[in-house]
Amino acid sequence: MGRIRPGLGLTLSALLTTSLAAASLTGPPAAGASSAAVTDYSITVDPDRAGPEIDDAMYGIFYEDINRAADGGLYAELVQNRSFEYDTADHASYTPLTSWTETTTGGATGTARVVNDEARLGEKNRNYLRLDLRGDGGGAGAGYGVTNAGYNTGIAVRAGKTYDFSVWARTENPSGTPLTIGLHTASGAAPLATALRATVRGDRWTKYTGTLTARATDPTGRLAVTAGGGGTLRLDMVSLFPRDTYKGRPNGLRKDLAEKIAALKPGFLRFPGGCLVNTGSHRAYEAPGWERKRSYQWKDTVGPVEERPTNANFWGYNQSYGLGYYEYFQFAEDIGATPLPVVPALVTGCGQNKATDDPELLKRHIQDTLDLIEFANGPVTSTWGKKRAEMGHPKPFGLNRLEVGNEENLPDAFFERFTAFRTAIEAKHPEITVISNSGPDDSGVTFDRAWELNRAAEVKMVDEHYYNSPQWFLENNKRYDSYDRQGPKVFLGEYASQDNRFGNSLAEAAYMTGLERNADVVKMASYAPLLANKDYVQWRPDLIWYDNAAAWGSTSYETQKLFMNNVGDQLVPSQASATPSLPSGPITGAVGLSTWATSAAYDDVQVTSADGATLLSDDFSGGDGKWTKATGTGSWQVRDGAYVQSDTGAENTMVTAGDRGWQNYDLKLKATKRAGGEGFLIAFGVKDTGNYYWWNLGGWGNTRSAVEKATDGAKQTMAEDGTTIETGRAYDVRIEVRGRQVTLYLDGKKWGAFTDDKVAEPFRQVVTRDKATGELIVKVVNAQDAAARTRIDLGQGVKVRRTARLTTLQGDPDAVNTATDQPIRPSSSTLDGVDTTFSHTFPANSITCLRIATRK
Repeated sequence: MGRIRPGLGLTLSALLTTSLAAASLTGPPAAGASSAAVTDYSITVDPDRAGPEIDDAMYGIFYEDINRAADGGLYAELVQNRSFEYDTADHASYTPLTSWTETTTGGATGTARVVNDEARLGEKNRNYLRLDLRGDGGGAGAGYGVTNAGYNTGIAVRAGKTYDFSVWARTENPSGTPLTIGLHTASGAAPLATALRATVRGDRWTKYTGTLTARATDPTGRLAVTAGGGGTLRLDMVSLFPRDTYKGRPNGLRKDLAEKIAALKPGFLRFPGGCLVNTGSHRAYEAPGWERKRSYQWKDTVGPVEERPTNANFWGYNQSYGLGYYEYFQFAEDIGATPLPVVPALVTGCGQNKATDDPELLKRHIQDTLDLIEFANGPVTSTWGKKRAEMGHPKPFGLNRLEVGNEENLPDAFFERFTAFRTAIEAKHPEITVISNSGPDDSGVTFDRAWELNRAAEVKMVDEHYYNSPQWFLENNKRYDSYDRQGPKVFLGEYASQDNRFGNSLAEAAYMTGLERNADVVKMASYAPLLANKDYVQWRPDLIWYDNAAAWGSTSYETQKLFMNNVGDQLVPSQASATPSLPSGPITGAVGLSTWATSAAYDDVQVTSADGATLLSDDFSGGDGKWTKATGTGSWQVRDGAYVQSDTGAENTMVTAGDRGWQNYDLKLKATKRAGGEGFLIAFGVKDTGNYYWWNLGGWGNTRSAVEKATDGAKQTMAEDGTTIETGRAYDVRIEVRGRQVTLYLDGKKWGAFTDDKVAEPFRQVVTRDKATGELIVKVVNAQDAAARTRIDLGQGVKVRRTARLTTLQGDPDAVNTATDQPIRPSSSTLDGVDTTFSHTFPANSITCLRIATRK
């Protein structure tokens, strides 16, 4: 997972200006098509030419524990902080009793505290709850204990459903300690299930289990564990699972989420990340004093759940490892996907950017990776194959691909370590494809260097990641047309446009036609991230959303599902006419100054037209009256003759000056970083707070610099290099805007240039063949407000059935699917009148799949 800054999304109609074509085609508009605007197109298919084969794993899913995707998400455990291991290292607000409260009944008393001593459950599960019970108070039925609030609004239960409870316990009371386990409403006023009773006996850790059957449906339930009598009671691993997990598996997965994922029919499952794979310490678990923030190391996540440690998740919470490598492999098998694990390369990414130089540690991680392959594929007579069999799966999982590293920003350091992994893996397991990566962006210094190294070493496959604006996806459909057909194959492991509106999905779908067209280069692709708990969001957009009671697919989920369920086996070459469009004109807009988590000072701002006329001149000797605070954040004041933003915690503090109609101008100024984590941001072509360009000098934690273009808040990179910014040094900045050409100078030297002249084509298509059914699959994306009246020519000699299957996603580009309303859902029908040549009108703002049966 890479780093982006939040965006507002994109209305495609604001981007695309369509003029009507003069030609006319027969055939009535399809349902939902706009009657006000129709644009004419043609699609010509060449069935006699053989396109590339499409990999069975063309589309898959990327799972990372972000947005509470595991605990509180796909992992079905209903108890939060079940082993009392929460810590401030995970999140500043956490304590070992987060999500727990002390409760008493009948006047009983006691004390509850979390301790870590020799009486613990295990070396990797060190904390436990100690209840000191005072049995001298209260009458019959009195008890003292704790209640768990679960995730989101509480523990969701459904009437008639069964829930499996378990707890590890020991007692010092020689006569035993009675336990009462109950589910009740958030207020505690009403029970939700018949109470479960047990007696803890003996001062050795023992697992106690039972079942609860819900009487009522309530998404805000609470689990209460109440003890009677006196003495000391110790509790750990307090757990509650729905019996109805996916495939009925113990320690299983939340059924509705797993079913939504399975419905995509993914070809692969990439796991477990993402940034959590390669950030933090790479050391092994060493107790006591072990590192809370550690890279994801697979051996910690297998075996009995009570023996697995917890860890500080990169995304700001605790992860239990209840969902571990065995469960990932099992899930991949259950949904028919190829497992694709990612292991750390001992170079941290995601803003940390450090290389660990420890040959022995590297050797250990390489051996761990070889052991992982044995765990997945080895015979039951092998050490790790035996471990897999003991966990319940004697049969090998069939691992054939493995990725080393994720988004490293230090390409040379990464590649040195990657090579060591690759050499060891290929020597022992030549059947395994070892996948490299190209960093966190679609272009730039890191990207170029990583690809240079990968090509030179003849790496089999390279993972690319990028999160860009919808406009970028519309403009870059041909990205892979120019890739070397003989070079490394591409795994597009993470991509999305920056919002969850249907307009974003339209742009993504248009881009996916280019992925399929280049199936000889792009072998796999996966949207990211996969899951988001609506109350714990660190990143958006996301594919599937959920709360305690429900799960729903975003508009991009419906798009991915349509493509993934209609891939085909082979590309059929085809061509489409382009959209007639009007010239976009020169870059226009005002100028701006901003910062991001940094204090900076600006001075001597001058804007002059191409003919030398002064448009703006400000040395701030007269105050800041020429400037408008655009975003309302930051603390701007004139100090010592400069304009200073002093709040190092504020993000995007933009102030603007000038006219939105300005064009063909030079912007000059002096900029000085005073304090903070980044550099400074100089904006031009500013139309409003969501539409502008800015030169981000010293961005991304002061690791690189780039020009970003924002369209309705969503950004794309126009130019980039590795420039960093020094604190206290004054920089001379000049930006020259001519038409759609921009040239940038830093301290009198040319930093870079770009021309913003790519066409955002809204009409895209791809044709594939399903060999099993003999169908031609025609996928058409019409990402504009005008309907697309289209003549389709399937080629000479092709005999087709007169009726085709038609599936359409269509709606407002601003539409968003929510828990209560899913305006973007597939509409299925049949299309009559299909022939070798026929006409069809594709609705405005639509994604259409036509499955046309052919005959010999």
